[in-house]
Amino acid sequence: MFSKTGKDAIKKDLTNIRKLCEALDNPQTAFKTLHIAGTNGKGSTSHLLAAVLQNNGYKTGLYTSPHLVDFRERFRIDGAMVREDWVVNFVNQNRTLIETINPSFFEVTVAMAFKAFAEANVDVAVVETGLGGRLDSTNIVTPILSIITNISYDHQDVLGMTLPEIAREKAGIIKPNIPVLIGEEQPETERVFLEAAMRNSSKIYYAQPVWDLVKINQTNQYQFFKAIQRAHRDIHDLKTDLLGNYQQHNIRTVLAAVELLDTTSLLKIDFAKAIAAMSTVKKLTGLRGRWDVLNETPFIVADVAHNPAGVEEVMRQWYNIPAAHKKTVVGFVKDKDVKKALAQFPEDNEYYFCNAAIPRALPANELKEIATSLGLQGNAYDSVKEAVSAARKDLQQEDALLITGSFFIVGEAIQALETAMQSADISL
Repeated sequence: MFSKTGKDAIKKDLTNIRKLCEALDNPQTAFKTLHIAGTNGKGSTSHLLAAVLQNNGYKTGLYTSPHLVDFRERFRIDGAMVREDWVVNFVNQNRTLIETINPSFFEVTVAMAFKAFAEANVDVAVVETGLGGRLDSTNIVTPILSIITNISYDHQDVLGMTLPEIAREKAGIIKPNIPVLIGEEQPETERVFLEAAMRNSSKIYYAQPVWDLVKINQTNQYQFFKAIQRAHRDIHDLKTDLLGNYQQHNIRTVLAAVELLDTTSLLKIDFAKAIAAMSTVKKLTGLRGRWDVLNETPFIVADVAHNPAGVEEVMRQWYNIPAAHKKTVVGFVKDKDVKKALAQFPEDNEYYFCNAAIPRALPANELKEIATSLGLQGNAYDSVKEAVSAARKDLQQEDALLITGSFFIVGEAIQALETAMQSADISL
C-alpha cells in the first residue's frame, strides 16, 4: 500500500486496473466523468464540484484519496459513504479475481469505486487522481472534462525532479478531443500543457484569466467573496464553508469548470445553484481536514498540508490567527521534503512532534532533530494520540493549536479528539 510503504507499492502501468475493470464489465463507462489531477487542491476541487453537481440534481459519485478515518470516505454517492456490507461483499465476490491479477491496494479501490458508481446509476462521477496522472489507475476513464489544478514539488522520486517533468505526468490525463481546464497558470508548465493539448486535439482553457475572487470577510463558519467574471464584468456574492485561504484558487477553478460545462452543453448547470452549493460543501460531501476548525475556544484547527507549497499556504493563514500562545502537532512521511516544509514553520510555536502509525512515517525523534536544527522547539511523542493529548493538556482558553503535516496525522488526531470528546461527554 502506497499510503503505508511508499513508492514500492505502486504498479507503474494500467494493465491491472484494465484487467480488473474488464472483468467487472467496465463499470467506468456507465457514467460521465470529471477527472481531476494536480499537486495541491485536487481534493478540495473534487468536493466542490461534487457539491455543485449534487445541488443541480445530478446523482453524483465522488472518488478521492487517501481517507482520513474511514476507508469508505474514498467513494461517496451524493455525499454518503457506501455501506460497509457493500465493501465486504465486493471483496468476497471478487476475491479470486483480485488474487489472480494481484493488483495494488489503490487499483482495487479504484475498481471498487467505479463498480459502486455503476451499480448506483450515478449520472456523473468526480474522480481525483491518486498520484500523477499518466499512469494513475484512475486514468482509464474517458472524461467529459479534465482538470489540472496546479503543479508544485511533491513525489519527485516518482514524478520527476522539475516542474515540467511533474507537469508531463499530470498532463497524462489529457485525452483526445476532451477539453482540459488548467486552474493556475505557471510559466514553467504552460508549454507542457499546451503541447499535450495540441497532440490530443483538445481545447485548453485557463481559470485564472476568467475569474477573480475578492475576499470580503471570514468567520469560523464561512469565507465571503465577491466572485468576478472578468470578461462579462458580472459580480456574484459567494460564501463557502471551506475556510482555508488557499480555497480561493480551488473555487476559481470550479467556477471556470461550471461555466465551461454549461456553455459547451457538456452538463446543464444552474449557476445560482452552483454558487449556493459552495456554502455547504462539507455537509453535501463530507469533506474534512482542510483548515478544519475542530474547536473554537480554545481554537483548534487541522489541515492535511503535506508538501512545501501546501505548508506555505497554511502557515500564511496560521500566522494571522490571534492567540496568547500557539502550539503545533506535526508529523510527516519519510518521502517528503521535510526540511523545506519545516523551514516555513514559525519559531515561536511550541511543537509536539509525532509520527502516524504507518511504516512510511518519519519517526518523531528524527523529525525533532531536523526541526531543532531549524530553531523549532518541542518534544517528540510515540504516537499522534499522545502528542494531541499533551497539547490539549497545555492548551489554555486563549491559546491556539494547529495539527498538520500529513493526511495520516490529521486522521489519527481527529479520531483521538473525537474519542476524548465522547468519553468525557464534553467539548474539546
